[in-house]
Amino acid sequence: MTIDDLDLAFEDRADKGRHRRGYRKAAATGKKKRKGGGGGKTAIAFFMALILLGGLGAGAWYGFDRVQGYFTTPDFEGAGNGEKVNVEVKPAQSATDIANTLVKAEVVKSAKAFINAADEDSRSKNIQPGVYGLAKQMSGKAALDVLVDPKNKIVNGVQVQEGLTMLTTFKRLSEQTKIPVKDFQNAAKNVDSFNIPDYWFTRNDGKKVTKSLEGFLFPDTYEMPPNPTAKQVLDIMIDRFLTVTGDMKFADNVQKNRGGISPYEALTVASLAQTESGTKADLGKIARVAYNRVYVKDMPLQFDVTLNYGLEIAGKKTKASKDMEPADYADQSNKYNSHFYKGLPPTPIANPGKEALEGALNPPAGNWLFFVAIDNKGNSAFAETNEQHEANKVKAREAGIIN
Repeated sequence: MTIDDLDLAFEDRADKGRHRRGYRKAAATGKKKRKGGGGGKTAIAFFMALILLGGLGAGAWYGFDRVQGYFTTPDFEGAGNGEKVNVEVKPAQSATDIANTLVKAEVVKSAKAFINAADEDSRSKNIQPGVYGLAKQMSGKAALDVLVDPKNKIVNGVQVQEGLTMLTTFKRLSEQTKIPVKDFQNAAKNVDSFNIPDYWFTRNDGKKVTKSLEGFLFPDTYEMPPNPTAKQVLDIMIDRFLTVTGDMKFADNVQKNRGGISPYEALTVASLAQTESGTKADLGKIARVAYNRVYVKDMPLQFDVTLNYGLEIAGKKTKASKDMEPADYADQSNKYNSHFYKGLPPTPIANPGKEALEGALNPPAGNWLFFVAIDNKGNSAFAETNEQHEANKVKAREAGIIN
């Protein structure tokens, strides 16, 4: 259709009573004058056509732009805008988890940008946990290039060994992080501020629960974020404890396999084994001795390590077994005195490692009630009767282990 055709269409509608052929002929020869001026109607028609065509063009461009957005991944270009930011990659995080962390930190423009880069680079499967220094507004590929190189980790390592009490752990942490011991002690007072499920503070042995972080500060080597607070450090250690015990299904398996003993009680037994054992091979056997004395024979534990724990938290000097006196064994004020009080102590007495936890979860079968170290390598001899135990003590004296 031409512009003239549009003009004629307007006039056809205006003059329906006229003979179409005669009217067009008149219009063509100029003998008939149009009402209102033909030039005005032509301009209007032209203007409306422009609006129509312009609208169609704008709509087409908008649609193209929208469709293009669905197929184009939002991404920054290059290595960032220079503004630095530290990002922590946690253990067992997926590429999607890392991508979301990067988006939140304004490192990458979209999670998809990082995920696409990770999918195209096999090195992404080996990203190590830790804290990395990146920049804001990096491309997905540029961010990935930083994370796949372990040399880019910000190293702030902290190491805590198995079997340390909570107070000794605070001292070790303070030495390595320069955070005052008092800060750790203050943070640990509010046990409910930590993400420890309530079932961890349940006892089935009739004793009242004394809430403490003792036993929950998992011994390991950690990479801490830059300038952490005492609370952040403890949160990281507790999170590792929950991860390790969760992987072991510790709580479920204890209640299933240990005859109604609660996870907290088994954790306490693990701490006893960790503290008393001189070798990894004896961890399970010492756990078995604890179970037998407390739950089978209703005997006092008579572990010197519990007595010493009570001395430590009271701010008193601890003693070697050979230096213990009858007054120490009869001290009722020491609630951790397992020579006087039957049953398990009020709390764990140290922070056990994974092998001690496994020993408490699945101790070897045996009717042992006694044990004593018999050599300078830490090996112990186990006995079912007092007579056997006395014979083992002779071996220990001969080796110079006890008096």
